[in-house]
Amino acid sequence: MAPNEQPRPCSIADTLAIVGEKYSLLVLREACLGNGRFDQLVRNIGAPRDILATRLRRLVDAGILTKGLYSDHPQRFEYLPTQAGLELEPVLMILMAWGDRHLRADDDRPMVIEHACGNVLVPAVTCTACGGTFRHEGITSHAQAPGWTLKGPTAA
Repeated sequence: MAPNEQPRPCSIADTLAIVGEKYSLLVLREACLGNGRFDQLVRNIGAPRDILATRLRRLVDAGILTKGLYSDHPQRFEYLPTQAGLELEPVLMILMAWGDRHLRADDDRPMVIEHACGNVLVPAVTCTACGGTFRHEGITSHAQAPGWTLKGPTAA
């Protein structure tokens, strides 16, 4: 491909290359809930065993999960989120909140997450500098990748 035929350099695309495969975020959900054993993952996600094994290898290789032995005889492993995996947990909370708002009735939520303060968690993206809540109207984007503007690639 010529340089102007390449897709936009993007951290979202790079992240989705790792966690965007079917079942990957559900694996992370279960690991964050403490259900990291293979049989638990199969049962709670409903993924075929071979696909689940592939996703687990990919998430371990990417440093999102760690694989630890919990039984010698027979040899069995559990998967736990790494710091990088835990940093994706807010993404899961935002996705869950969006699904609750747009795909379900108020009384039809399959899970509620309680914050340490005792209230139901309502996740929000905030600016670490000022504490303001993210709103589309309050942001300005700047292209940083060489050869790109917000509209697309620069003319050759």
